[in-house]
Amino acid sequence: MSTTASHPVQIGDQDFEQKVLKSDQPVLVDFWAAWCGPCRALGPVIESLAGQYAGKAVVAKVDVDANQQVAMKYGIRSIPTVILFDKGRIVETFVGVRPRGDYESSLRRQLAATA
Repeated sequence: MSTTASHPVQIGDQDFEQKVLKSDQPVLVDFWAAWCGPCRALGPVIESLAGQYAGKAVVAKVDVDANQQVAMKYGIRSIPTVILFDKGRIVETFVGVRPRGDYESSLRRQLAATA
């Protein structure tokens, strides 16, 4: 799997712990599904955040249909749900489509706190 800086990393049940919980950078995870209209609407925002924060934070996507263990573990009942993790813990959770600035300010606050 190639991971270019401008695209979110695709993460699943098997590699969630390694790529999210053990990451040395904050990780913004978009829990989504292909059939979800609001998820598709949020997609371009997640894509652009991946490019903007490349090298500073990881932006990832988890398809909840294909990765139900992770979705269940984190109680994902509504999608899209976006969770910011840092050092294995949940920093902030966003349910539903939110303005881009909400995700950006959360990432900025976390990056400033860990700098």
